[in-house]
Amino acid sequence: MKKLIKGLREFKSSYFSANEELFEQLSHGQKPRVLFITCSDSRIDPNLITQAGLGELFVIRNAGNIIPPFGATNGGEGATIEYAVQALDIQQIIICGHSHCGAMKGLMKLDSLRVEMPLVHDWLKYAEATRRLVKDNYSNYEGEELLEIIIAENVLTQIENLRTYPVIHSKLHQKQLSIYAWIYQIETGEVLTYDSQKHAYVLLQNQLPTSEIDETLFNPPLGKTEQDTIQSSPELLISPHTGFPMTVLSPQQMERIYRGSKTN
Repeated sequence: MKKLIKGLREFKSSYFSANEELFEQLSHGQKPRVLFITCSDSRIDPNLITQAGLGELFVIRNAGNIIPPFGATNGGEGATIEYAVQALDIQQIIICGHSHCGAMKGLMKLDSLRVEMPLVHDWLKYAEATRRLVKDNYSNYEGEELLEIIIAENVLTQIENLRTYPVIHSKLHQKQLSIYAWIYQIETGEVLTYDSQKHAYVLLQNQLPTSEIDETLFNPPLGKTEQDTIQSSPELLISPHTGFPMTVLSPQQMERIYRGSKTN
């Protein structure tokens, strides 16, 4: 606590004093450009990893970057999404998972949480679609490889949940909203993004010239049109250079990596 109090004093005397005009502007309202949905993990800082300024990101954080489907709960996630899109007119949403996610580790052994952490158990049930998909389709994987797969699939599952909200469905239909799937790698500082055309996670930093990344975030996004789908192709052979998974798998493993996401 002493460290936090010292930090508050330093913030007021240095950063705030040097940016009083900015804080004066922010006191009159907010106009964030992006809704950033990520995990509560203390190792993740959306503003830090994106170098976004104050007022640029509207943030939802919880264990496992989970978005319960519309109507499943009266929690704050749905209200925050509705406010962000309807009241603040945010037109870009990022759902960002991360490597070594404790919530996803818990999802891999959900039954063991029922007694010791019943609230965590109940919360992770909103990622049941992820757990079942991985259980039924990636039975040949274990350990860190399986964790990476469940982290990646969960981001896509949560985007599917996000699409169940009426305000999201409407904005997507009007082509007024873009949705992006990211995975932040704690150990390298890199971000992988899901490319809906390649059906693979690829390095975001490699997708666009540096001068364009801040404006477009990623091209193409998920959900730009109603025809964009969050599905994967079992026929696709993912090149080792396209970025997923976070550890190097054999070509045979990479060929099967998204078979579980096939939806039609």
